[in-house]
Amino acid sequence: MSAPRADLLALDADTLAALANRGLVKRAARELEAGAGPSVALGADGEVSAAFPDGSRTALPAGVPLDAGRCSCPAPGVCRHLVGLVLAYQAQARAAGPTTPAKTAETTAPTEATEATAVPPEASPEAAQLPWSPAEFDDAALLAAFGRPALAAARRAWERGVRATVQRMDAEHPAPSVELPSCTVRFPVPHSLNFALSGATSARHGELVTLAAWAFRAADEEGTPSGAARTVGGGRPSRRTTAAGGDPLAAVAALAEELLRTGTARTGPVLQARLARAEAALASASAHWPAAAAAELRAQLAAYEARDTRYDPDLVAELLAELLARHRAADRTLALGSGESAVTQLRRTRLVALGCRVAGGSGPERCTELYLAQPDAGIALVLRKRWTVVEGQAGTGAELAGRRLLGHSVRALAGSNLVSESISRSAGRAVTVERGRIASTSVTPLGDAWASLPAPLLLSDAAARLRALGGRPPRLVRPRIEAENAHVLAVAEVGPLGYDPARQRLEATVRDAAGTAVLVSAEHDVLCPGRIDALAAALESGTVSHVSGLLRQAAGRPLLDPLAVRTDAGLVHPDLAAEGEPHPFDALPPVAADPLTEALTAARTALAELARTGLDTALPHRLAPASAHLRRTGLRTAAALLDALAAAPSPSRWADAAFHLLTALDLHREEAERP
Repeated sequence: MSAPRADLLALDADTLAALANRGLVKRAARELEAGAGPSVALGADGEVSAAFPDGSRTALPAGVPLDAGRCSCPAPGVCRHLVGLVLAYQAQARAAGPTTPAKTAETTAPTEATEATAVPPEASPEAAQLPWSPAEFDDAALLAAFGRPALAAARRAWERGVRATVQRMDAEHPAPSVELPSCTVRFPVPHSLNFALSGATSARHGELVTLAAWAFRAADEEGTPSGAARTVGGGRPSRRTTAAGGDPLAAVAALAEELLRTGTARTGPVLQARLARAEAALASASAHWPAAAAAELRAQLAAYEARDTRYDPDLVAELLAELLARHRAADRTLALGSGESAVTQLRRTRLVALGCRVAGGSGPERCTELYLAQPDAGIALVLRKRWTVVEGQAGTGAELAGRRLLGHSVRALAGSNLVSESISRSAGRAVTVERGRIASTSVTPLGDAWASLPAPLLLSDAAARLRALGGRPPRLVRPRIEAENAHVLAVAEVGPLGYDPARQRLEATVRDAAGTAVLVSAEHDVLCPGRIDALAAALESGTVSHVSGLLRQAAGRPLLDPLAVRTDAGLVHPDLAAEGEPHPFDALPPVAADPLTEALTAARTALAELARTGLDTALPHRLAPASAHLRRTGLRTAAALLDALAAAPSPSRWADAAFHLLTALDLHREEAERP
C-alpha cells in the first residue's frame, strides 16, 4: 500500500482557497459535512481517486499540483470535486488515526469549515512544525516541476538581479515565504513545490517560485536573517550583496568614476569616508578582491594627503582600473572572489618560513611581511604585522628584527618551521593567529626544510614556472593572491653581480638546476640600509644553495626579488640586516632600451596624471606625446584609445585605455638579454 499523501494532509483551508477559490472550498466542506462527500481511495502509486454521488470521477496523481488533477465534470481548472477530494481524503485520514487539536470540517460550523487545517495523522503537531527551507530544492527538482522555459525565464531575471525579502519559518510565520517585487511566494506544504503559492498567472508561476527557491538558497548560504531585504542574483544564484540590497561592486565602480572626473588630488575626508563605506560593503558581501583593491586605494589616497613617500600615482591608476575592470568582468565569481571562504581555519599545520620583507613610508608606521610556505597545500602565505615606531627610532629592518611576534623575534620567525593549531588564512592567503592561543604555535629552526618543499614552491626551472602562469586571466581581474609568486629557487650557479648607482640596484645572474638564467635584483631602501651589502656578501660566499623571493618576468627573462639566501653559514635576510661597511661593486653596463616597454610605460604615466588631475580638467594635448610614441612603436590600437580619450574625456574611455595598456604591459615578453 502506498504511503499516506503527506502533501494533501498538509493542505489547510487557506491554501486550498488560494489554489481554487474560497467559495469552492466552502461548498465542498458543506457537502462533506452533509454526508454528500465522495468515497476516496489511495492507489499503490500514490494516486488518490474519488467517486462523487453526482457521478463525477476525480483523480489526483502523486507529484502533481492540484490543477493537474483529473475530473469528469465539465468545469475547467480546479473544480469543487478536486477540492472535495482533498477534504474527503483528510477526513478519512483523521478517521483512521489520531486527530489533532486543529479545527476540522466535522467540528466546525459550515461557515467556519473553510478555516479547517488538517495535520497528517502519522505526525505529531510538533513534527509538522519542524523548520525547513525551500533551499532544499535543487535545479533538477525545479526543472521537473516547472519545465525548462520557466527556469530559463528565472535565470534571465536572476542575472539582472532580484530584490527579495526572505522569511523563514518561526512562531509567527508557519510557512516560509519570499517577497519579490511582483508578488509574495509562499511554501505552505513542507518539502513540496506542487502547492507553492505565488499569486501569479500560470505563465509566470514557475519562474517566480524558482526565483523564490534560489533566494532561499542564497539566503541560507549567506546567513541572511529573516525579513532582511536583499538584491540577489546578478550573475549566479548565490551572489552576495550589501545589506541595503544594492550591488557593492557597482557602487565602488561609480565612486572610482567620480574620482577620475574630479581627480585623486582633490580627495577629502568626505570622499575618504565614502570609499571606506564602499570597502566595508564589499567585505560584507564577500567580494574579497575588489574590497582589497578599495582598501589599497584608500591607503594610497591617505598617503598622498599626508605627503607620504608610499604614494605611487601609477599604482593609484592601476587600482582605479582594477575596480572598473572587476565591475565589467563577465565572470563575477572570479572578479569578486566570492567563491572563496573569507577565512579558513587551518588544522594543525606546518609552515616553512621563506623570509621577510620590510615596508613602510615616511611616517611612523612600519610593516613586516613574513612569507610562509604551506607544504601540504603547495601554497605560500603571508603573516603581516604592523608596527609603530616612536620618536628617536628609525624603524629599520634591523631594529624590527628584534621585535617579538608569536613569542619569538621577527628574525627567528623569518627562518623557522612553525607548527600551529591556531592559524587561519584569509581569501587572499594572509595569515592570522588567534589571540590567546599563541602557545599552541611552536617554532623550530628551519634546517633543510627548503630542499624538501614540493613544486611549485621549490623551483628547479624558473622559466617553466613562468610559462605555466602564462594562461592566467589578466591581472586586473584575477584573484588577489598576495604570495602567489613566492618561491624558493634551487641555485646551481651564481654569476657575477653588479650595481647600478643611478637606480641604486644590485643585480646578479644565477642559474637554476635546469640551466635557466634568473636575474636576482634588489633595490636600496632607507628602511633596509643593509639589504644590498648583505645580499652581495651572501651571493659572493660561494656556498649559495637556495634563494627565496618573489618571481616575475621582466625584459623577457625570469626576475627574482630576493627575500632570503641560504648558504653553508646559514640563512641571510637582507631586509633585516644591519648597515655595515659598504661593499665594493662593479658597475653594471648600460641597459638596452626596450621601445615597447618605454612606449607603454609613458602612456600609463599619462593616464595616471589624468587620474590625478581629473578628467573634467583634461586637455587633449596632455595625451598627444604618449599617443605619438605608441604609434611610432607600432602600437596603433593603444594610440587610438588615447586619441579617443583626448577627443572626449570620460571614465569609460579612460578605463578602455587603461585596460589595454596595463594588460599589454603584463603580457609583453621581450626576448632580450643584458649585454
